[in-house]
Parts: sequence; structure tokens; C-alpha cells
Amino acid sequence: MRVLAITNMYPSPAHPAHGVFVEQQVLGLRRIGVEVDVLHIERVERGMRVYFDMSPRLEAALERRRIDLVHVMYGGVMAERALSRHWTQPTVVTFHGSDLLGEHLSGWKRRAIAHVGVLASRRAAGRADAIVAVSRVVARALPGAIPGAKVHIIPCGIDLDRFVPLDRLACQRTLGWRPDVFHILFPANSGDPVKRPALAAAAVEELVASGVPAELHHLRGIDNDQVPTWLNASHALLLTSRHEGSPTVVKEALACNVPVVSVDVGDVAERIEGIAGCYIVEPTPAAIAEALARVSRSPGRVCARSRIASLSHVAIAQRLRTVYTRLLDDASSGGADSINA
Repeated sequence: MRVLAITNMYPSPAHPAHGVFVEQQVLGLRRIGVEVDVLHIERVERGMRVYFDMSPRLEAALERRRIDLVHVMYGGVMAERALSRHWTQPTVVTFHGSDLLGEHLSGWKRRAIAHVGVLASRRAAGRADAIVAVSRVVARALPGAIPGAKVHIIPCGIDLDRFVPLDRLACQRTLGWRPDVFHILFPANSGDPVKRPALAAAAVEELVASGVPAELHHLRGIDNDQVPTWLNASHALLLTSRHEGSPTVVKEALACNVPVVSVDVGDVAERIEGIAGCYIVEPTPAAIAEALARVSRSPGRVCARSRIASLSHVAIAQRLRTVYTRLLDDASSGGADSINA
């Protein structure tokens, strides 16, 4: 089976952390024997015009090798443009969050662009043979006319060989962090206001005012190979986003047995359900500070790693391969509907 993966997010020398979760998905598929050709549509380098110049690159990718199936790994204008072509191969599109949920806290220009992307995503969803949504929250944003059998809830996986519990003090020494402070990690790589950094900062200020010596660290501009060190140096991961799909960093933190404090967003509640020492809180500084204070009084680690074994990038790749296989079987037999994996 050979898949053409079309993505506007993929690590490059200039942007090594951009789209690592897509790269991990590709590597997982290759690891289980799926041949994957990656067509990287360089949105960051070339801007929106790259989507309207992509047809020759699609044709060239198809001419190089026989492609059995096409997987567009993000929604928006890219997905609409890619799926407007008449494909003889079955097509899959993955929606991750903002591509269907939009952006609500950015400036007017970004909100407008995001709105266009949402409309494009909805059109792409209607054209695809199968849809992957990374969480139920994202799936609920699909057009109501989309058949349920066409939709598959499959989050992005993580590399459990890299994200493992490490000695906290050793990691703190590596980063130059004080050992006598409660360290809170805030995932804000993009600087997107939807992450609500002001809410996180206000909560930590309230925590400090209550007598807990704490520092808030922004996970921004960090090479991906350093993320396990940052997670393991932290006493808690804090998420305050207005919306998310299925935040990868939460799964990575749980793989490292790091406590998670989060507002109810994306699939975080599902991920941390039943894990003692992790908390879903109201989006207020007081509620967040109270949960962080409870974490600061705890032994320091949670028992979470075993809960996410099913979210390894290999396990997720196997679920994707099941979707691919059923689509190909349907195509060869003339069937119209996929079966939800």
C-alpha cells in the first residue's frame, strides 16, 4: 500500500519543530509497512499562494509512483484545493482543531482568514471518502450532512520511546532551573492568543501570592528533541486554551507521568479521566491556582503512562491503516461507505 500524504506542516531545516506530530504519524505508518510519499506544501515559507500553485506538484507526485490512497493531513484551503481534483484513488482528510473550530481570540485579520479556512474545511469534508477527526470535539464541528460512518475519531500518536519519565532534578539542572521552585510548563509554541497566556500568568501570580514559590515557563522556540527534558523538569503542565483538538503535549506529559492541570478543552478530560493528581478546572485564575496548589502538595508524579499505551504513534498508525484498508476494499468492490474504526 502506498499513500500520498499531503501536508502544510512538516519539519524543515528552517522550522524543525513545525508539524512534528505529522512527521511522527508518517514515521509510524512507515514503521508498520505502509509506504508513504510526503508532499509538503510550504505554507510558512511561501504564504497562501502556495495552495493555488499546488496542482503541478500533485500531478508530479502521482507520476513518480503508483499511489493507492491520498491522505490530506490538515484541513482548510489546502484540503479544499487538494480534494477539488478528481481522484481515482480513495481520499482521506484529517482535521486537527482550528481548521474546523476557527480562531476566536486572534486579531480580526487572522479570524477572517481562519473563517475562510473553516468554510474550506467543510467543503473538503464533503468531498473526502473518509474523515479523521482527532477528537470528538472536532468531529462535532463537521457539517451535519456528513454520514457518521465516514468519520473516524483517531488522535495523533506520540513516541513512547522518547517521552519517558526522567529524573526531575537532573532535567532541572540541564535547563538551569532552581530546584526549590514549583515549575509550571505552559505550551505556547506559536504564541497564539487562543492559548490564553494572560490567564495562565494570572493564575500563577495568584498561586505565588498564596505562598507557593512558582515559575511559569513558556514552551516556545524549543527544539522537539528537548521537549522531554522540559516536561520532566516541570512539576505540572498547564493548559488554558480557548479551544484545542487533541493537544499532543498533554499526551506527552502523561507519558512522562507529569501532572496536567487544564481547562475543559479538546479531549483533555478524556485523557486525564481517573488519573489522580490531574485536574480539569474552570477557566479562572482562582480555580487554576487552587488546582496547581494541590499538585504542589502532592508527591510529584502521577501514574499515567500505562493509560496512554494505546496512543503510541505505532498504535495510531495501525488504526489509520485499518481505515485505509477498508477504503481500498470498498473501492475494489464498488462499495460506497466506510466503516468507523
